[in-house]
Amino acid sequence: MKKHQFVCVMVAILTLIFPLFAKGSQEKPSELVVYAYDAFCGDWGPGPALVEEFEKQSGIKVNLVSAGDAVEMMTKVISEKENPWADVVIGITDDMAQKVYDAKLLDPYKSPMLETIPAFLQFDAQHRLLPFDYGNFAFVVDTERMSEKERPTSLASLTESKYKGKVILIDPRTSSVGLGLLLWTIEAFGEDNYLAWWKSMKENALIITDGWSSAYGLFTEGEAPLVLSYSTSPVYHVTYEDTTRYQTLLFSEGHSTTIEGVGLLASSKKKAEAKQFIDFLLSDAQLGIALANSMYPVNATIELPAAFDWAPKPQKSLSMSSEILAKNLDRWLTEWTQVMSR
Repeated sequence: MKKHQFVCVMVAILTLIFPLFAKGSQEKPSELVVYAYDAFCGDWGPGPALVEEFEKQSGIKVNLVSAGDAVEMMTKVISEKENPWADVVIGITDDMAQKVYDAKLLDPYKSPMLETIPAFLQFDAQHRLLPFDYGNFAFVVDTERMSEKERPTSLASLTESKYKGKVILIDPRTSSVGLGLLLWTIEAFGEDNYLAWWKSMKENALIITDGWSSAYGLFTEGEAPLVLSYSTSPVYHVTYEDTTRYQTLLFSEGHSTTIEGVGLLASSKKKAEAKQFIDFLLSDAQLGIALANSMYPVNATIELPAAFDWAPKPQKSLSMSSEILAKNLDRWLTEWTQVMSR
């Protein structure tokens, strides 16, 4: 009985003093804090290996934080503006960039590594976001579950009834990949017709997931033979699984392009270390990122392995100016939500 009373008293004391310790634990750690999207940080992503190599080379400790999908990560960074945590943010794409610019969160950094990156990939003239990889959005097919004759050849053909329950899509409000498809449909069909495509796909989609990781996981588990992803996604399976089972579908309308960027937070107290990390990301880490992320490296000096032969480049790449995006994106997302929630 006395032992029980003693335990109760100790619990009560700890309950009272724990907030003090918790408050102290919120102080920013001494490591360089890097936010990245979930897939970058996960088991399939390049994050853990490149952080280990950077720490070995530089002696700088890195706290790599998985901050949700790309859109969620951007929202998190903006919400922390008054109480910043990260030093570097990895994975904000060219189509999402304007919101971060408007929030004035990033310091320009003209890395010496930009000399190795073609001008067409450098989407921010002020160098607030520096490109580190790029690719095209595409649908990937499980060739063991869908024959060549059965496969769609265009975005338009995906709306046919024979694909009902066979397609996995991703929410554009929470995922940069989902947002990529939304913009792809606007580029392909125009503002007058893109919502008609989505109305049809609402009936055909097996599920619309919050992020790419969950969508691609369901796909590889065999839930559906078609998934929204990247034209370069088969590279991963060829490299690490020695299989060509999963292949890219090239569509007649062309494919939307995406460029992923890395930025230095203006609030960082470790800017020298952050710049060193960014330089590493754009140089020594490029091949590892390309293979694990299954995207093209931006550094033009990188020699790609034969696995990239399974990443066909579309004949037509579609893109949209940041000015048009900034002006219309909120409206487009609202229109999409209204259509898909009915």
